[in-house]
Amino acid sequence: MLKELFISLLSQMAIIGITAYIFAQTKMFKKLVIKQVNFKDKLLLVLFFGILSSMGTFMGIPINGALANIRAIGAIVAGLLGGPWIGLGAGLIAGTHRYFVGGFTAFACGLSTTVEGLFGGIIHRTFQKEQFDSKFGFMAGLAGEAIQMLIILLVAKPFSEALALVKIIALPMMLSNALGIAIFMNIVKNIRCEQERVGAIQAQKALNIANETLTFLRKGLNYKSAKEAAKIIMKHSNIEAVAITDTEKILAHVGEGSDHHLPGKSCLTKVTREAIRSGEMKTANSFEEIGCSVKNCKLYSAVVVPLKNKEEIIGSIKLYHSKGKKISQLDIELAAGLAQLLSTQIELAKLEEQAKLAATAELKALQAQINPHFLFNALNTISSFCRTNPETARKLILQLSDFFRKTLKKEKDFATLAEELQHVNSYLTIEKARYGERLKIEQDIPTDLLSFMIPVFTLQPLIENSIKHGLSPKMEGGTIKIKARSIKNKLVIIIKDTGVGIPAEKLNKIMQKGFGTGTGIGLSNVNERLKSIYGEEYGLTINSIVNEGTAIKITIPRKHMLKVSSV
Repeated sequence: MLKELFISLLSQMAIIGITAYIFAQTKMFKKLVIKQVNFKDKLLLVLFFGILSSMGTFMGIPINGALANIRAIGAIVAGLLGGPWIGLGAGLIAGTHRYFVGGFTAFACGLSTTVEGLFGGIIHRTFQKEQFDSKFGFMAGLAGEAIQMLIILLVAKPFSEALALVKIIALPMMLSNALGIAIFMNIVKNIRCEQERVGAIQAQKALNIANETLTFLRKGLNYKSAKEAAKIIMKHSNIEAVAITDTEKILAHVGEGSDHHLPGKSCLTKVTREAIRSGEMKTANSFEEIGCSVKNCKLYSAVVVPLKNKEEIIGSIKLYHSKGKKISQLDIELAAGLAQLLSTQIELAKLEEQAKLAATAELKALQAQINPHFLFNALNTISSFCRTNPETARKLILQLSDFFRKTLKKEKDFATLAEELQHVNSYLTIEKARYGERLKIEQDIPTDLLSFMIPVFTLQPLIENSIKHGLSPKMEGGTIKIKARSIKNKLVIIIKDTGVGIPAEKLNKIMQKGFGTGTGIGLSNVNERLKSIYGEEYGLTINSIVNEGTAIKITIPRKHMLKVSSV
């Protein structure tokens, strides 16, 4: 009797196995195996496994007023793969169906099926998915069916009939259900292995492409670098077209469709706009889903992945197939890998540009301090004092010497606030001798901030701008106030003058890159240098009122960065 029952259950298990294998080839199932699924997918999975489990009841073998079945396969596998909620949902569907089938074990079997689904979900939460192989599935099946037999003994009445039933069905049902779950988990393991193999192949291909594109993308994302990168991707890939865009227009399109997907064209396809808007990978497997405005376009399917600089979306990369060929998992893996690597290259290019900017800013600082105009004015001032006040002339020569010594002695990139102020004071001593009473200086610097480290040549260029462009045009001159405060773990330094101010139209442009380079280091360069060192939230803020004056606020973090590239 037991042998015949076990063979019958095995034959039913084969039908369930075929159904499971077919379902395992679907995208939704692979998403469940590989990564998280959304709420809609979860509902569909609950429904599928609930129906799969109910099929076990439909094919059940009548035994003493009950059914020997393989219902547990669907419920337990749902929990193992999807977690407690999917397992509970699938078990509840199958359990409810079993209850309405009837029999003296109707409630006990309905309850046990629900519990088995939840049991699989608890295992999902307790163990790592990587442990879910056929052996693990077999043991989970044995445990789940043992729970069902226990519930039948505890709940079904009369107990004598329940005991007699369990003696007949326990072993065949435990073995057949456990074996079915083991086969299902083996399918899952094979899918994971295949995905890993595909991922490894595409990762290697992406690395080769990244290696060749590095030379071009080091210059940033532009028409030329995008075109060269697209050509390289085409060479290494079995696809019909490659496109690279920024957030508004096509930068390069190589391959099929290049006659109308033109660089500079601002009309991006629908699927591209969706990917850039959402910041997520998008696929299209029809002309309509791509959304090209040209009706006879031969591009039929596409995968679009956003390109990012840190968290900011800066464009997209697109891989296309022509009509009759859909986007495969290989294409998706390749596109994802390429997007990640290209995004990293673009980000590194940005960092390299910032490093060059820092180096250029410091070089300009050195050049600005010893420009002939400043040196001529300083020497002319000292010359006039040689006749009228030799002692003052001697002191000014010492200050000028000290100023140039500190300017040219660049042993480090950072200095204490005290050292920066000493450098500033040397500069101001010479300027005060030149402007006389027209230039007044006020400083409000707490002593506990003097040891704080800031980038060298941060203050002097800003003060020079204030004197030259703020106070110098005023006949009566004015005052420069230097104030420092610690505010919420930030060092804030304010350089305020009572000069002529900056017109609104000029104020809007003054922080733009390259503006004001004729005035030494330039406010924009100081600002970019601080941002490249500390981050975008730091730098300069300028407020100005015409005929009243200008205030420049420097904001940097209190905690000095220990590792800063030497530039």
